[in-house]
Amino acid sequence: MILHLIFTFAILCIATAGDPNILTDFVTLNNTIDANYFTFIGMRQLVGGEYPTTFKALKVSMNEFPTLNGQSVSYAILEFPVGSINPVHIHPRASELMFLVSGSLQVGFVDTSNKLYKQSLQVGDIFVFPKGLLHFQYNNDTKEPALAISAFGSANAGTQSIPTSVFNTSIFGGILDASFHATRTTIRKIEHGLEG
Repeated sequence: MILHLIFTFAILCIATAGDPNILTDFVTLNNTIDANYFTFIGMRQLVGGEYPTTFKALKVSMNEFPTLNGQSVSYAILEFPVGSINPVHIHPRASELMFLVSGSLQVGFVDTSNKLYKQSLQVGDIFVFPKGLLHFQYNNDTKEPALAISAFGSANAGTQSIPTSVFNTSIFGGILDASFHATRTTIRKIEHGLEG
């Protein structure tokens, strides 16, 4: 009986994971709204603009566009200049569905059994990065930039950069030395390389 209750509770927790359901059509902080409330103009900078010199993600989450609160969706435009990378990271609250608009990308993720799933994407390809798993995108083309659009199943997917989270925080150096079987000098070199 207790085992049955535990399984039932686990299933209920899984079923309720994700953005909370809202009790209205949409969430608003004021009572007077019009169509402007549902329009985000922050991507206009992409039209006719130049590619950045390093990887750039233009996000549209509930932080940038509060109308998304309660809608369980967000967006990012990913710009990859030649040779750029979106470093290993996770989205703890959402899966990512990426559509490659131009260029080519090497992408991949690592599952919880440490198996790497990698793919070479061409224009028109779509790739899914499962929720909470380590993943990356890399433009290894020496001539062409790449542009991708990512959709997330949460209004606030969150992004945790693994290099930054591990090496640019206050984790005690001895912990990192032991975790990576490395000397303190090696760890400091990595930390220094991530600065600036």
